[in-house]
Amino acid sequence: MASMERLRRITGAVRESGQLSVAELAALTGASEMTVRRDLEVLAEQGVLERFRGGARSLLLRGEEPPFALRTQEGGDIKHRIAVEVASLLADGESVVLDSGTTCLAVAGELQDRRLTVMPLSLHAANALVTAPRLTLLLPGGRPRPGELALTGPLTEASLAALRFDTAVLGCCGLDPADGLTAYDLADAAVKRAAIASSRRVIAVADAAKLGRTALAFVAPASALHAVVTDDRAPASAVEALTGQGVAVRAV
Repeated sequence: MASMERLRRITGAVRESGQLSVAELAALTGASEMTVRRDLEVLAEQGVLERFRGGARSLLLRGEEPPFALRTQEGGDIKHRIAVEVASLLADGESVVLDSGTTCLAVAGELQDRRLTVMPLSLHAANALVTAPRLTLLLPGGRPRPGELALTGPLTEASLAALRFDTAVLGCCGLDPADGLTAYDLADAAVKRAAIASSRRVIAVADAAKLGRTALAFVAPASALHAVVTDDRAPASAVEALTGQGVAVRAV
């Protein structure tokens, strides 16, 4: 089992069970106990779990978002395909507000050679775009969340309210046809709502696992979205329900 797959398996198992021993995790992954101990050290440094003698306990509740550092290493090919598709939907000269999150960071990577005006809502994305030669970069105010470096708070919301964008590209923690677009963090949800209010068109990016999922903080009904870019594992029922609400779904 590859290292990242093993880390994902360990994270999911400890999160679901609350705590597991090193021996149990070694049996689950097929790795040696020494390898599992090294994996637990890595995950403990990322804040995913807490080590104790002979095992680990989860620090993530079922309603909490996994750390940014772990999410950046998941589904790289899927995020790349989604990012390429999103970039194809943007015309040169557009003004774009680009949300935080790992999929939106992948989108930032596809915009580096484009002639656009972009306001990124995370310092990670801002750093990816700061040297883009043809791109006009706008930086909002706000307070960066640790790890995520997403900008939130009144200064971020005021920056969005002062501008009018052609397109908002939004990440999400969950997108359900009935419950709408949702986020784990209340401040993040407020920023997403401000981005929607300031944009003529809204494109949501969500891998298939997020379709049908509902997180804590409501952002907007699904009908507020103009398009959703997801991957080819998207459940047909969710795609059909979103399409029925007037949302264009692109599964890549």
